[in-house]
Amino acid sequence: MDELRYEVADRVATITLNRPEKLNAFTPPMIGAWADALAEAQRDPGVNVVVVTGSGRAFCAGGDVDRMGEAKPAALALPAALALKDELWSHVHRIPKTLEAMDKPVVAMVNGLAVGAGMGMCLMCDVRVASEQARFSTGYVGVGLVPGDGDTYFLPRLVGPAKALELFWTGELIEAAEALRLGIVNRVVPAAELHRATYELARRIAQGPQVAIRMIKRLVYQSARLDLRTHLDLVSSHMSIVRQTADHAEGVAAFREKRPPNFQGR
Repeated sequence: MDELRYEVADRVATITLNRPEKLNAFTPPMIGAWADALAEAQRDPGVNVVVVTGSGRAFCAGGDVDRMGEAKPAALALPAALALKDELWSHVHRIPKTLEAMDKPVVAMVNGLAVGAGMGMCLMCDVRVASEQARFSTGYVGVGLVPGDGDTYFLPRLVGPAKALELFWTGELIEAAEALRLGIVNRVVPAAELHRATYELARRIAQGPQVAIRMIKRLVYQSARLDLRTHLDLVSSHMSIVRQTADHAEGVAAFREKRPPNFQGR
C-alpha cells in the first residue's frame, strides 16, 4: 500500500511509514500492512535484519485519531468498551505480538518526532538509532488515556519504573540527547548521517553469523522470564547447536589465521 513501503536490499528489509503529511500517524490498514511486512521479513530467508522508519520529518505521531474515529468496531454486538478493547487487541497489538515472535534483529531508524504509540512502536524494536532532530513523548496523558500499545511494558525495562512513570505522568517531550542519556535510544547521530549510520549497523549485523545472532536475541529476551538455572540450561542447548555451524568453524579458522571472518550471512 502507498502508506507503507516494504523493500529488501543487501539482506536488510526496510519498512517505511509513508504518510508524511500526517507525521506518519498510522491507520488501521497501515497496522495490518505493517504486521504483514514484519511476518514476511521473518519468513524470508533473504532477510536477516529489519529497519523501521518514517518518511518526512517524523518517525510516527501515533494513531491517526481522525481516521480511527471513522472506523467501526468489528464486534458491533459487544458493549462499546469491550468492542474498543477488541479493536486494540486485534489490530494495533498485532505489531508487538508479531515482533515478540521474531528472532531476526529489528532496528528503529528514528528520523524525527516519535509520540504516543509512535514512541511505543520504536521502543518495541531491538535497538534504536536516532537523528539529533528526533524527539520523544509518551503523550497519552495529555488526552486522558493510558499508553495503549505496550509502552508500559517496554519503557520501564529501558529506563526503570520511576523514570517511566515520570514520563508517562507528565508526557514530557524529550530531545534526542536526553533519550540517549536515559537509554531510550542506542545512538544519536546528525540528521545527515542517520541513513548511513543505521544501514552500516544493519548490514554489519546482516553479514554476521545468523544462527548465533538469532539465538542471542532469543536468550536475551527469554532471560527476563527465567530463573538462572533454567536460563543456563537454555544457553547450553543453544551453544551445542551453534558449535555445529559452518559460521562457527569459519570464525575459529579466521581467528587462527589472523584474518576477518567470512560469514555466510544466512
